[in-house]
Amino acid sequence: MKIAAQLYTVRDFTQTPAEIEKTLKKVKKIGYDAVQVSGFGPIEAVKLKELVDEIGLEICATHISFDRLKNDLDNVIKEHKLWNCKQVGLGIMPEEYRSSADGIREFLQEIAPVAKKLKENELQFIYHNHNVEFANYGDKTGMDILLEESDPDFFDFEIDTYWIQAGGADPAEWIKKVKNRMDVVHFKDMTVDGWDPQMAEVGEGNLNWPRIIKACSDNQVEWACVEQDVCQRDPFESLAISLQNLKAMGL
Repeated sequence: MKIAAQLYTVRDFTQTPAEIEKTLKKVKKIGYDAVQVSGFGPIEAVKLKELVDEIGLEICATHISFDRLKNDLDNVIKEHKLWNCKQVGLGIMPEEYRSSADGIREFLQEIAPVAKKLKENELQFIYHNHNVEFANYGDKTGMDILLEESDPDFFDFEIDTYWIQAGGADPAEWIKKVKNRMDVVHFKDMTVDGWDPQMAEVGEGNLNWPRIIKACSDNQVEWACVEQDVCQRDPFESLAISLQNLKAMGL
């Protein structure tokens, strides 16, 4: 399994082309050789390709808005082909679909032709979970519905370890559940501050990383993307700590 930096972690530093260039160089200097593109401000696709090639980074995955996936898919496909990036991610389904089982099923109907067209163009749709997908609808959670009622030929997952735990589920078990349907996983840790859970650098919190990493290895996950939506220190330092800890774990 290869390690990448999910650049949503440093989104405050990627809002202009100049900031993006500076951030990519800093991430490379920390020790990452690959990134997931998310939370960027405007930048031409060709310019981004030039930057990552010059700096020596691979784009392993992205997060693309639901609106662009629905209404600008041809350009999304062209960008990913240019970047040599196969994994096309959606960070979360739009809010209007999240409040009921029927809403989740409607989302699956809406995204199905998008995922199919990506596959036809040798790209892969991946869905990134939060904790909201673990709301119960009768005897199933929303995540159960996504897994059981999506087309395994076109719809893959991007399990987020923190948000699985925050939803009251077991990250390692969910990595096993999506076997053969996940090439990219999000690694972030969880600690506690008083009564409240808090995001932490990988290895600095309470998640069971030996089990999580073994589950990923057993299921041939290709990319572990380090992400921390909220950092308690400089986010570049957080990325460095997570990378250092993962290497100490043998990755």
